[in-house]
Amino acid sequence: MSSINFATREISCKVVYYGPGLSGKTTNLQVIHQKMPQDKRTDMVSLATEGDRTLFFDFLPLNLGDIKGFKTRFQLYTVPGQVYYNSTRKLVLRGVDGIVFVADSQRSRQAENLESLQNLRQNLLDYGMNLDDIPFVLQYNKRDMDNVFTLDEMNEQLNPDKKIQFFPATAHNGKGVVTTLKTIAMLVIEKFNVKQGFLRKAAANANGAAQDASAAKDGAAATAGANQGAAQNAGNAAPQQPTSPFRMPSFAAKPQANMGNSGGAGSGLFQKGAMSSPFARPRVATAVPRMPTFGRTVEKSNPSDDDEIVLRPYKPKDK
Repeated sequence: MSSINFATREISCKVVYYGPGLSGKTTNLQVIHQKMPQDKRTDMVSLATEGDRTLFFDFLPLNLGDIKGFKTRFQLYTVPGQVYYNSTRKLVLRGVDGIVFVADSQRSRQAENLESLQNLRQNLLDYGMNLDDIPFVLQYNKRDMDNVFTLDEMNEQLNPDKKIQFFPATAHNGKGVVTTLKTIAMLVIEKFNVKQGFLRKAAANANGAAQDASAAKDGAAATAGANQGAAQNAGNAAPQQPTSPFRMPSFAAKPQANMGNSGGAGSGLFQKGAMSSPFARPRVATAVPRMPTFGRTVEKSNPSDDDEIVLRPYKPKDK
């Protein structure tokens, strides 16, 4: 499955080129590697054997552009074609996001094409995956060879319903290679965007985390300003008294607005008026913390922390 890295703002997707031996899987990746700009590619790793040009896989990370602020990196793999390398082919399929099946158009390779496609379906079933639920395209390679099947004949064998997109190709000269890559990449991105909402969720989480961090910073600054203003107002309203470790409240400074009120509930020394505190000091209009801070930084509580934002499930908006 594709993975997302919020630190590097990067989404990695895995595409596997599958097919019989010597059908052109490795050639596809070599052509793509040559056509990609140097700053958009990394080194391609290829392990060759006597029976096949690929023993394990060709690893080719490609950056195909940004999607909503996230770089999309495609990792392209091929698999060995021989049957006795099936354990390796199955291992490479683990966590696949998209598959390109490279078929050999020569009539002499019909049995190998069918066997390889059946093997692909079986290996996916062993992982609990269905080929019909995965982005999948067909490439009919080696169209320049003699004695090849027509496109209709290839579809009759591998794509009878013609529901799968297919592309004629001649991989050694680059024909049809880039078109195949672009199509499978678009199908992979479309699946995450439309069906799973994966990229929208990633962008929303990243933006939400940035906004919460900014709001928390602004809230802490506003609270510190309010505390400083409250301390100044309290100092101006209270009468000057000698410095003492125990400061008692002053009962002498009663507001004039409450002098006419006498008797009844709430009257007298501890009367609470609209503009007075319980100890007859003018009530400050600005918000004052209930408890003294004693130099501590008062942090504004956030409605939700970062963990809650990251773990919150994505819910699409109702249209």
